[in-house]
Amino acid sequence: MAENFLHFMASQAERRIAQAQKEGAFDHLPGEGRPLNMEDDSQIPAELRMAFKVLKNAGYVPPEIADRKEVSTILDLLEHCEDGAEKVRQMQKLDVILMRMNSRRERSVALTEHDPYYENVVRRVSLLKKHL
Repeated sequence: MAENFLHFMASQAERRIAQAQKEGAFDHLPGEGRPLNMEDDSQIPAELRMAFKVLKNAGYVPPEIADRKEVSTILDLLEHCEDGAEKVRQMQKLDVILMRMNSRRERSVALTEHDPYYENVVRRVSLLKKHL
C-alpha cells in the first residue's frame, strides 16, 4: 500500500513539474546557463546524506572537523610566531586538542607515515624549522 502511495506521489510530482515547465516557470531563473555547484558527498553513506546536509545548512560543524581546523590554525600560528611564550601556549593548546580527539576515537590521531595528513604536518614543521 505504501508503495502505491509513493508511486502516486511521484507521478503527481512529475506531472506538476511537466506542467510548470510548459508554462515557462523554469525559464530565466537566476544562474541560468551557469554550471551547478555540486558538492561531493560520495564519501557519506547514502542513508546519512540528507541528515548531513540539514546539519550543514544549519551551520553545524562536527567536533572532529572543528578540531582539525583548529589544529591547522595552531600550526599556522606556530609557523609565524616569534614569541617563545606564545609558542609554548599554542603547543599546549595543540596537545589538549589532540588528547580530546584521541578520547573521541577508537583510533589514535597520532600521525603515521601512511596517514595522508602526515606529509602536510612534516612539510609545515620543516618550514617552521627553516624559519627558526
